[in-house]
Amino acid sequence: METENLSYSHHPPYKVGVPPKQKLWKEFSTTLKETFFSDDPLRTFKDQSGSRKFILGVQAVFPILEWGRSYNLAKFKGDLIAGLTIASLCIPQDIGYAKLANLAPQYGLYSSFVPPLVYAFMGSSRDIAIGPVAVVSLLLGTLLQNEIDPVKNPFEYRRLAFTATFFAGITQATLGILRLGFLIDFLSHAAIVGFMAGAAITIALQQLKGFLGIKKFTKNTDIISVMQSVFGSAHHGGKKKKKLFWIAAIAPLISVILSTFFVYITHADKKGVQIVKHIEKGINRPSVDEIYFTGDYLLKGVKIGIVAGMVALTEAVAIGRTFAAMKDYQIDGNKEMIALGAMNIAGSMTSCYVATGSFSRSAVNFMAGCQTAVSNIVMSIVILLTLLFITPLFEYTPNAILSSIIISAVLGLIDYEAAILIWKIDKFDFIACMGAFFGVVFISVEMGLLIAVSISFAKLLLQVTRPRTALLGKIPGSNVYRNIQQYPEATKVPGVLIIRVDSAIYFSNSNYIRERLLRWLTDEDEQLKADGLPQIQFLIVEMSPVTDIDTSGIHALEELEKGLQKRSVQLVLANPGPIVMDKLHASKLTNVIGEDKIFLTVADAVQTFSPKFAEEV
Repeated sequence: METENLSYSHHPPYKVGVPPKQKLWKEFSTTLKETFFSDDPLRTFKDQSGSRKFILGVQAVFPILEWGRSYNLAKFKGDLIAGLTIASLCIPQDIGYAKLANLAPQYGLYSSFVPPLVYAFMGSSRDIAIGPVAVVSLLLGTLLQNEIDPVKNPFEYRRLAFTATFFAGITQATLGILRLGFLIDFLSHAAIVGFMAGAAITIALQQLKGFLGIKKFTKNTDIISVMQSVFGSAHHGGKKKKKLFWIAAIAPLISVILSTFFVYITHADKKGVQIVKHIEKGINRPSVDEIYFTGDYLLKGVKIGIVAGMVALTEAVAIGRTFAAMKDYQIDGNKEMIALGAMNIAGSMTSCYVATGSFSRSAVNFMAGCQTAVSNIVMSIVILLTLLFITPLFEYTPNAILSSIIISAVLGLIDYEAAILIWKIDKFDFIACMGAFFGVVFISVEMGLLIAVSISFAKLLLQVTRPRTALLGKIPGSNVYRNIQQYPEATKVPGVLIIRVDSAIYFSNSNYIRERLLRWLTDEDEQLKADGLPQIQFLIVEMSPVTDIDTSGIHALEELEKGLQKRSVQLVLANPGPIVMDKLHASKLTNVIGEDKIFLTVADAVQTFSPKFAEEV
């Protein structure tokens, strides 16, 4: 924005500078660097020897080799406690989440064994806890069962799940390698809030099957189908305190142990209580040969993998950034994507389905005092021991207790406070939030996701194609010109209309900006005519926020100049930036408008064309 002194002396207007002409290759390389390498990832390699560059390269891929050198016993103590705590939480959750994905219980545990190990070596977040999560499990299960029936064809269903996981990892790693992480930002915060809340309600309703012991249950995820199943089968029978976090963390495991014990001693499974039954013992089996690399299901696996991978990526990066901000350290978004992609690729080859960062487990990990990603390694070791020795003990675990654990876990995803805040800040964002929410709840998970993305894009397009413009006036006692709507005491300049354009001028909005400026002029002239005052003679366009302009924008300014000449109004530009000024000169538009009508500030322009007003106000 323009910066003007409060005290103004009579001096000739300072001429707007024209930046020196850059060479085409330098200009292109600078733009490319700012787009894809804005964080300058190679800065640590500058002025280093070949061997040092190799070491730095290996550390960049495996951050554990960098922070591992300063690892000590005190840090391990925090990581050990945190790892044991999140393991106690994830074991019952993983069994339940596998059911959401329509997979056997052991696949949930598999997905908390291999992926966290890979992430611990490659990830840059110290606090994120890796494993299956409710939303991705539900999304994956919904998309997969649309292609293959998990009951009739469990083997093909599982193969498609591994295929989708493989391509989810490929998608994530590719985005990181090509430094296209900014693509996930197209799913706005508001849309994520709505999508997560809708998914939480959908998941909670889905758990009524296990909670109420309903045998015939709909495969659809919308609320109407679920409630019809519930009522049709009716005859079948918040914020945590940091110091007490461990109670909530171990409660699910204790619930599972106690309920399993009581079912076992009372033989409740023979009296109608539905139980988990068999959980396969042993570590992950290789599954490379089960991934579809050819055939009809390859394309379906790619499609499902891209969707699941993007959602998983959005959740993980958001969680990583949240906890990094709390502990005041930086995470590299592109490295995170590569790490998440690598762990899912490895997971797909070892009988895992899509894993990502879990908010509930990461919060527990954070509150338990984790210091590094070693807490994920500790959790993986506990899961390994569970798979090797303990899984038979879960045979009598009632489905109802797993359903209640999932319901309690997903209710935390309903962030009504965030929804209220979104309503207060931005009504369009609230529409995106509610669109995603109702799409998930009343139609399907994938439709809710599509609505969320569509509304986010619609908002972006609306902001690009219909940028804001503002009528400026002079703040009394100063030479500062600001929005009259924000500062009602600001005074207009007689015979001069000052408009600020709050956007770059591109092909998508150039005609709108031209028409909007002319409409401002028409409205102002009509008002002045009604009041019996002199008409506008100068239109000053304040261009501080105009960061760029393309050929369509230049053409629009030319058309504006012609239109103003017919009205006997002169076009004046104030404070065009270096890129804009360079293009104005290159197009010879400065000759059309006139060099003497391009000013550094609005105050300079007013001083030139309305000196009497500049002195009086």
